[in-house]
Amino acid sequence: MPSATLTFVFAIERGAPAPLTQQRTKAAVPFAGKYRVIDFTLANCLHSGLRQVLVLTQYKSHSLHKHLRDAWSLFNAELGEFITAVPPQMRDGGGWYLGVLDALRQNRYLIERSRAEQILLLDGGVVYRMDYAELIGYHREQRAGVTCAVRPAGGSVADGAVALRCDAADRICALTPRVHPQKEPQIASEATTRAEGTESFDAPMGVYVVDKALLLAELDALAAAEVEAAPAADAGSPPGAGADLALHLLPPLLERETVCAYRFGGERGRVTPDQYWSDLASTDAYFRANMALLEAEPPLDLYQPDWNILTYQGQYPPARTVPGATSGNEGIFVNSMLAAGTVIRGGGVSHSVLFPQVEVEDGAIVDEAILFEGVKVGEGAQIRRCICDKDVVIGPGEHIGFDRAADAARFDVSADGIVVIPKGKRV
Repeated sequence: MPSATLTFVFAIERGAPAPLTQQRTKAAVPFAGKYRVIDFTLANCLHSGLRQVLVLTQYKSHSLHKHLRDAWSLFNAELGEFITAVPPQMRDGGGWYLGVLDALRQNRYLIERSRAEQILLLDGGVVYRMDYAELIGYHREQRAGVTCAVRPAGGSVADGAVALRCDAADRICALTPRVHPQKEPQIASEATTRAEGTESFDAPMGVYVVDKALLLAELDALAAAEVEAAPAADAGSPPGAGADLALHLLPPLLERETVCAYRFGGERGRVTPDQYWSDLASTDAYFRANMALLEAEPPLDLYQPDWNILTYQGQYPPARTVPGATSGNEGIFVNSMLAAGTVIRGGGVSHSVLFPQVEVEDGAIVDEAILFEGVKVGEGAQIRRCICDKDVVIGPGEHIGFDRAADAARFDVSADGIVVIPKGKRV
């Protein structure tokens, strides 16, 4: 299978949550104390035996390129293995990627020269664990032209999702965009696997297998239709941002090809079927997804020994707590994640996620917060329900997360009151 499957991971869009993608693409957003979002997709490829992976990049891609170099330079080129970043090559028309299908069209030569029999298309901006080998095996068993991995959805996740209608044999018959304008999109677009409410449906999860010959035959027409239907480009994002692959890939093929649904989270595959899937589609969704990892039985199992998530880790010393220099009080942490290099000097951390090299000084209190790499919290400062981006410095005695009006005057505050302090900010 490694040589019979060519994998494309899409990381071309800015994506959400917007406050965290000002300086990086969504695929490079830190998650769960030590990882980047794309690590989950790439780990799935690794464990599924897929060794030919192309990561299509575009929006503010330096952080992602550096991460791919540092964390994922582990395949053997002599054996035809690779994980390679592919920014726009300007081979056809000299323009940016105008969407995911247009990105494939612009890199058609990579598909044509591959010996692959099928192409695996993956969204690099979502978090889940999945055995792609079983998906590809199912695709072959069904003799399908296209196979779409689907997840159960319903309730609040109906907004912004695409509903698929399948027959008794799990052939996809139709799809319908689901939009409820009366609700706030950034809240309603959150996707999890726990179907809420009485209405449920099957939704695509950003994972597709397409026969190589079919894709090449249809690619030009599919890409042209995608570009024509795409909304005007956002000034802060590259062209084509926000395009939904399901809406443009599947409909033209439903009447002419066998298009199958593969049900995510079943018994097939070697990964524990926890059925977790999250698109981290808003600040609140991102915050809740991280906080859920602190539960006694978290919805996403990061500890399955034979399906570990790889990433880059700096050679930092172990995390530790020490007494405060002034108070003499012991540094403490309760129900929190602490990455390497973190030091709590007489402060207190509870229900929080701390990335590497965070420092919490004497008397400081950190509660329900996510602190990215290099964050420093000064003496006596108190922060709660905050996300501090990389290298933020919180001055001594600061109080953040207690007065919404005061916080909103200085920072981005989400609908649920989560305060986001931008990268490198000194408060």
